[in-house]
Amino acid sequence: QVQLAESGGGLVQAGGSLRLSCAASGRAFRGAAMGWFRQAPGKDREFVAAISWLGGLKLYADSVKGRFTISRDNAKATTDLQMNSLTPEDTAVYTCAVSGEGPSRSAAGYTYWGQGTRVTVSS
Repeated sequence: QVQLAESGGGLVQAGGSLRLSCAASGRAFRGAAMGWFRQAPGKDREFVAAISWLGGLKLYADSVKGRFTISRDNAKATTDLQMNSLTPEDTAVYTCAVSGEGPSRSAAGYTYWGQGTRVTVSS
């Protein structure tokens, strides 16, 4: 079992930055890949980024590549998402998840999910 708690969301102007953090508790975090997904109003959930347990493999959606950076601190059981050059199209609820496999772009591979944190980017 694992519990995930996201933080760091908020309102930011276009061009600005936010850093999201996901704090995990529970044994399932150990050894697991982590991912970030987002869901904008009226749209399906979409993959944002994923990272392997040791951080050697990182995956990004094309829409965020070069602007977002995923990282993790296994000693603190946290996974962060640094988001730069934000645009209104990044407005969504961002959720972190624990993967039952390696880093994956598919939500189907993730077994535990947080509640999400809302990010709003104004133009």
